[in-house]
Amino acid sequence: MVTQATLRVRLPVMSNSDLTHIDASGNAHMVDVADREVTTRTATTVGRVLLSQQVVTLLRDGAVPKGDVLATARIAGIMATKRTPDLIPLCHPIAVHGVSVELVVVDEGVEITATVKTADRTGVEMEALTAVAVAGLTVIDMVKAIDPGATITDVKMTHKDGGRNGEWNRS
Repeated sequence: MVTQATLRVRLPVMSNSDLTHIDASGNAHMVDVADREVTTRTATTVGRVLLSQQVVTLLRDGAVPKGDVLATARIAGIMATKRTPDLIPLCHPIAVHGVSVELVVVDEGVEITATVKTADRTGVEMEALTAVAVAGLTVIDMVKAIDPGATITDVKMTHKDGGRNGEWNRS
């Protein structure tokens, strides 16, 4: 039997100064990036939409009744990138200088990769993640009548570069 005591997780003790989106009083706030240097920053994220074999076949044949799923999802991902600060409360509005959203049909469904680039004072990780998530949601919207079990999975950042933390790659 699982009890409440066995479900407790001990989190590391952190001061508010360790959490950049928490002020000294413990309130959420937008981080002040005004004094940061403007640098070129990029982020790449990936995700997958798992689909039935019927939908995979329709995608490969260009025969999905609602139209060109991949082109529509690509545009949706690009548009979502530019709207990220409207969706995520503490995300800075920044100038997006480049967005690439690629969708590839594979045997299990669709693999999505988004790369976002800026020259600004903060990174574009959230913009790249949003691009993948919304592109995936768009794929599902266009095939849900055929495959109500379509699932977005494995949305994650794989690479980021620029800013004070430099380069990071998922191993």
